Amino acid sequence: MYEELLKEMALADERIVVMTAENRALIRNLPAVLGKRFIDTGITEQCMVGAAAGLALRGRIPVLHALASFLSMRAFEFVRTDAGIPNLPVKLSAFIPGFLSDGNGPTHQAIEDVSLMRGIPSMQVFAPADAQELGLMLPLILQSPQPAYIRICHRESTYQHQTEVAIGKAEVIAEGKDVTLLTYGFMLEQTLIAAAILREEGLSVGVVNMRTLKPIDQALLLRLATESDLLVTIEDHFITGGLYSIVAEVLLKHQQTAKVLPIALEEKWFKPARLPEVLAYEGFTGKQMAEKILGYTTQAFQPAIEQTAFAE
Repeated sequence: MYEELLKEMALADERIVVMTAENRALIRNLPAVLGKRFIDTGITEQCMVGAAAGLALRGRIPVLHALASFLSMRAFEFVRTDAGIPNLPVKLSAFIPGFLSDGNGPTHQAIEDVSLMRGIPSMQVFAPADAQELGLMLPLILQSPQPAYIRICHRESTYQHQTEVAIGKAEVIAEGKDVTLLTYGFMLEQTLIAAAILREEGLSVGVVNMRTLKPIDQALLLRLATESDLLVTIEDHFITGGLYSIVAEVLLKHQQTAKVLPIALEEKWFKPARLPEVLAYEGFTGKQMAEKILGYTTQAFQPAIEQTAFAE
């Protein structure tokens, strides 16, 4: 879906140039279609970003493909200086972010990328949950005049997303008074499983797909903080700088408080293995997350229950 949509958009708009640092997994059929508008720089992420900035200065819209860890870290200075400072429409398609690098070791794990990229002024950050949502978001991302970092998730999913998509707006899948689960990207799949388990336990559970991390949907976060007893941030990212930090920043900025439980990687890289094994080992399956949330809610709200009983 991603390759076909990108092809259609590139054929309709000659400004679009597709580039890669020898990572053609998602775009292997485009060279024959785009000709000179397909550029493979080899394993040179920094040079690719610099060249893309030059093309953007001449009216092009470069779409860059590389592994998320190298695009966000190895090329960081070039992204910041060449694309971020001049606010150029360089689009960074980051492959296998977060847990999606599964069997690769820490050198290939992009679990600090959201923190790095959102720290660049003017940089937009997106995290589609699957191939369908990636297809829905791509036209908006390419039309934006700002640089963008996209956590690519091209996996197929049975979940049908709402077709109305806007930059800076989250997808509210369900509303819940007891718990609201906030997530993005690949982790939506397991979050929906966790939500189903929690509902079986009698909880009112909301689920929100925070697909646009920068700009973030501030108004929604502030509303949910008052309407839900507990917010849970779920992400395949370090706890520092990701969604948990974003929620904290928004609430503090508006002098608002809320109970927030983070489910994220804390101060360590994850153990490489096949994806299902990674999730189970690190405690990120839907069942494991539901158990953690149930344990937290029992502990967090028990004092209030005991105090009420004592007063009666």
